[in-house]
Amino acid sequence: MPKVLVVDDSLSVRKVVQRALESRRIEVLSAASGNEALEQIGRDAPDLIVCDVIMPDMDGYQICDFVKKHPTLSRTPVLLISGIVNGTVLERAAKVRSDDVMRKPFAAEELLQRIESFLGAQARSASPAVTTPSAASAATPAAAPVKPPAESRIADDAPSAPGRPAVAPAPLAAREAPPATVSEPAGDLKALLEGVAALPGVSLTALIDREGALMEAAGGLLPEAQLAGALASCLVESTTGIGQALAQGRLQSIILEYEMGVVLLNAVGDGAMLAVVLGDPAVLGKVRYHVKKALPDLVRGV
Repeated sequence: MPKVLVVDDSLSVRKVVQRALESRRIEVLSAASGNEALEQIGRDAPDLIVCDVIMPDMDGYQICDFVKKHPTLSRTPVLLISGIVNGTVLERAAKVRSDDVMRKPFAAEELLQRIESFLGAQARSASPAVTTPSAASAATPAAAPVKPPAESRIADDAPSAPGRPAVAPAPLAAREAPPATVSEPAGDLKALLEGVAALPGVSLTALIDREGALMEAAGGLLPEAQLAGALASCLVESTTGIGQALAQGRLQSIILEYEMGVVLLNAVGDGAMLAVVLGDPAVLGKVRYHVKKALPDLVRGV
């Protein structure tokens, strides 16, 4: 039975993927963090890894890079999942030799199709080639089977796993990319967020979906970005309800003042929120101006 490792800090995502895969007689391993994933990869040698890009301790690119540089597991397919799939994501995924990138949220059936495609390729490569008697008698000593190199075999202290593909999948950049989610003039989301984060007085920008999942961040540490996302999600839920009760509609923006600074929240279309953390309240007007200019491009990006 093939083994698939699912790496995502969201319990609900792990459970959904687990139910879908177990229905196809696929053994599912799961990890809620990057460190936990690395431990399982070394111990259990999964046949395929499905990994979220945004993780609490390390990102999916780092996990993929670890797998692809592993002396015995480098041919293990890695499927990255991301809330944003744009030029920057595809470029970084190609750099770490990810086998595919899938946009999140996704349909379980679509995920199954991609996973079964990779596992099917592994099964075909593991099947011994059939040699006819005539071909065998005509073969020269140079054509005798050659043992796979040491780096393509599982180490003696690791569990056995089905054979890896003899030929690595084509580089991600060489295959057909998913439809672009950002128009050409708009640029990518990371660059837009970095432009706001580079403004004087700004310490962090974070783009989150309406459920609080971090989509992209710039200018700050990941734990801080996740906290900003959680805050934005709670506020959106509560203030939207108040707006509807007062017949004022959905939240567009809100300014929160604290002892140490200001948090600016802006709606980005119907599906996301932008949180900007400022250490200096004096720059609020300038930051709001730049955020409003960036909003149309951000809307196109999500």
